[in-house]
Amino acid sequence: MGVLSRAYRNISRRKIRALLVILALSFSMSILISIPAGITANQTATQNLTVNLSETIARTEASINQALTQIECSLTPSFEGFGFSPPPSGNFQRPENIADNFMPGQFGGGRVPGQFGGGPFGGRGNVAMNETLYTDIKSISGVAAVVPILEVSQGENQTIEMFGRSFTRMVPNYIIEGIPLTSLVDSYPILPTNITAGRNLQPGDSGVVLLSENNTRFFNAGVGDKIEILGQTFEVVGVYGSTGVSDVMTLYMNLTDAQTVTNNVGYITSLLVFTNDSSSVSDVAAALNSLHPELNVVTAQQRLDQLNDMRERYTAELQNAQTTLSQTQATALQEIVVVVAATSLIVLFVMLYTVRERTKEIGTLKAIGFSNRNILSQFVLEGIMLSAVAGVVGIAIGTIAAPFISSILIPTVNPIGNVVLRVGTGITPAVNVVTVDPQLMLMTFGASILLGMLGSLYPAWRASKIRPAEAMRYE
Repeated sequence: MGVLSRAYRNISRRKIRALLVILALSFSMSILISIPAGITANQTATQNLTVNLSETIARTEASINQALTQIECSLTPSFEGFGFSPPPSGNFQRPENIADNFMPGQFGGGRVPGQFGGGPFGGRGNVAMNETLYTDIKSISGVAAVVPILEVSQGENQTIEMFGRSFTRMVPNYIIEGIPLTSLVDSYPILPTNITAGRNLQPGDSGVVLLSENNTRFFNAGVGDKIEILGQTFEVVGVYGSTGVSDVMTLYMNLTDAQTVTNNVGYITSLLVFTNDSSSVSDVAAALNSLHPELNVVTAQQRLDQLNDMRERYTAELQNAQTTLSQTQATALQEIVVVVAATSLIVLFVMLYTVRERTKEIGTLKAIGFSNRNILSQFVLEGIMLSAVAGVVGIAIGTIAAPFISSILIPTVNPIGNVVLRVGTGITPAVNVVTVDPQLMLMTFGASILLGMLGSLYPAWRASKIRPAEAMRYE
């Protein structure tokens, strides 16, 4: 009978013990495969976010630098509802410094539920404004152009339970942005510039849309296709990629089309004011605040300052994440050392007990001519076979349970922290996807074989040194 057959027979004779040993070793192997997988997931998530963050901030900063003559105006949320219909009663007291024609009342525009919810990261101002109240902005000295914009969210209502109460929020599927398609689009940075398919919107366009790459997946449409938006058909003329300042959920169309399809004729949500040069931005902003104190006026320089502040906070978050990742790697290394030691000790003690239990058998084998090498090989092979089976079982467990095991043993690194991105939406949260690749499986299986061999070497050597006469007297 060969060494392999004897090793298999000896293991199978003690099935319960072998099963318990295999379960213990397989648990160790599942930990051994899950820890590196968790570390890799943390590293990948952190690296991806770092690259994503750097690229998005760079693109956003470049876009803002190109638009330093731009001022964004939106209605302050506390004034929502003013200027859309006559007052419900004659005793309304107008707030100080508010224009005479700025009247209170209920919004009389669109009927799309939650439509002015804005983008998922805030976007431009999303409080409805009466477009006719702001025609006087063009007369301000230093103003080169005024671009009215309508931004409307379209999505589904979602009810959530919190603190024993129910809240309904609108989760946008896409955001409509209406822009006047006049010669202004050729003169000012209003539309996205990163066109990846088809063409951009042009002056005079109507009945057409420019989709983001995200929109193409939602509508399952590309350039030349027809899509339906709120019951009206539009043709897709182009697709754009994220530029750092454009919402990845936003589709662009003619302002008139946007107002009509959303039942918001005469209403907008923001104004882009362009000055003759960057030196006059401060004066124009001051004049805007004086003429329309109900507006929230933000210059491109302010946005640039906000971006720099955001970058500093993100840099600090990423440094903290890198520190946490280093600490996590050190912890993981310690855990791996413990697992390796535990696995080796399990094999060592099991094989030592096996040698002690089979001392008389070893003496018999040596008495009938088995060499020390034969005995050594047999016990080493038994340890390897136990570890190999445990390795396969452990890999199977680890492949399925790696996310759960790694989440217990390794803290998840979250570089996003509590910082909320307010400018652009090119940055996506880090997602730690714990997967076990084939290379890691092979390495773990090889480690189990190696540990089985190392753990059984001393017991096998000890068995080979037993003298037949001494063994035969052993009870």
